[in-house]
Amino acid sequence: MRTDEIKAALYEYADKEKVAVLSNFFKTKEGEYGHGDIFWGVKVPQNRIVAKRFADVSFDDVLALIIDEVHEVRVCGFTILVEKYAKNKNNPLLLKDIVSFYINNCHKANNWDLVDLSAPKILGLWLSDKRLSNISDRDILYKFANSTNLWEQRVSIVSTWTMIRNNDYEDTLRIAVMLLSHPHDLIKKAVGWMLREVGKKNRDVLNDFLTEYAPLMSAMTLSYAIEHYDSEQKKYFRSLRTGG
Repeated sequence: MRTDEIKAALYEYADKEKVAVLSNFFKTKEGEYGHGDIFWGVKVPQNRIVAKRFADVSFDDVLALIIDEVHEVRVCGFTILVEKYAKNKNNPLLLKDIVSFYINNCHKANNWDLVDLSAPKILGLWLSDKRLSNISDRDILYKFANSTNLWEQRVSIVSTWTMIRNNDYEDTLRIAVMLLSHPHDLIKKAVGWMLREVGKKNRDVLNDFLTEYAPLMSAMTLSYAIEHYDSEQKKYFRSLRTGG
């Protein structure tokens, strides 16, 4: 295994001055979702350099990285998986193995950035490619949406970003409905974010959705969804939620 070599390469970019900022940004205080996470202060572009360098390591190496106690090491592990997918687009069998590995281990993406950097570029890409997957394969998104694991739930909605880009909104909207009453801010924000992305592609689709479901949305989800609306449109959809 090359795990120690990868971690050593990553640590070369460590910046102690950034540790406090990152710890605060990713909510590591007691009672917060990132409690106990450890940071080295490695920037995302630097992390990507290391991931590209080691993109051909084994799944065992990737697994060791994504369960590491250090946040940036886990980032590197998931980024390596993204790089593996990108480098092997003409190898359907390997892509399926990558996706299977991701499905079995995405609950280890235990912060929002780990989900967001990986879900659309692995599971989302695979489910959007009709050469590689069938409609029935999308059942995994609904399984994750019904999961009790926060990170799988975020994977379920954020994976659909790739589909949205292809003007395919059905799964996004169905999963959004499933998650509308979710109590956690990370899901409220993710649902609103994906609805906003739908609106960027097709405002009429989003308007119809909001007309029906705005009354059931949290203020946070609705705020994210209508971010690019003008003031009068925002006022109208907020009035649906408040009932007045």
